[in-house]
Amino acid sequence: MRAILFDLDGVIYNAEEPIIGADETVAWIQQEGIPHLFVTNTSSRGRKALVDKLKNFGIHTDLNSILSPCSTAAEWLKEKGKGAVALFIKPEAFEEFEGLDLLPDNAQSGARHVVIGDLSETWDFAKLNRAFRLLHSDPGTSLIALGMTRYWNAADGLRLDVAPFIAALECATGRKAVVFGKPSQSFYRAAAKQLQLPADEIAMVGDGIDTDIAGAQNAGMKGVLLRTGKFRPSDLEGVIHPDAVLDSIRDIPAWYKKFGV
Repeated sequence: MRAILFDLDGVIYNAEEPIIGADETVAWIQQEGIPHLFVTNTSSRGRKALVDKLKNFGIHTDLNSILSPCSTAAEWLKEKGKGAVALFIKPEAFEEFEGLDLLPDNAQSGARHVVIGDLSETWDFAKLNRAFRLLHSDPGTSLIALGMTRYWNAADGLRLDVAPFIAALECATGRKAVVFGKPSQSFYRAAAKQLQLPADEIAMVGDGIDTDIAGAQNAGMKGVLLRTGKFRPSDLEGVIHPDAVLDSIRDIPAWYKKFGV
């Protein structure tokens, strides 16, 4: 291995609490000059807010070291996605989509793209049905998923993430979502391109057996599963087999010294 991709939630922190040893491990990675990126499916806030959050945990990085579905989707929309955009994301993530033609929150039609992120507890029937109406009103409207994480480990326990709401809209409209974020292979390829390294020289470190491990392996990378965050022992009983299973991010330096370049 020559480079590492780190998930954030469940690897670096749990909700608003840092995971013990994360700051020391990232500091070691940076001191050793090991190429790395923070690759997250977080769509509830923009990269600037994530940089500030990491700083509060003693981890210093910049916008260019964070790859998120919001940033990649916004870049694609600015380059190729002509037409009005309906955003179903929290206000904290709107900064990533500045400069786009955004529909007002009460619009029931007129969208060329419907972007679904993590609205967490603010989801309700009206919002989900509005997204359905926007898609149903025009068969050419694209459904964009900001990641396909099924659930995550919040401070009050497990919470639904983006994927279940995308599944509902796909079922109702017969449309397939365009995915920006994990486990999309294009998302992992974008990370490899940014690192300027072939996929088989990169390891993804995460707590999600499907989005992190299977996603990375399908893109030709190694998958390192941590027993933190939303990890459950049953994750090791399925058809997805991590290349390594470690207790936490604290074990990364010793693992890298053994298997890295």
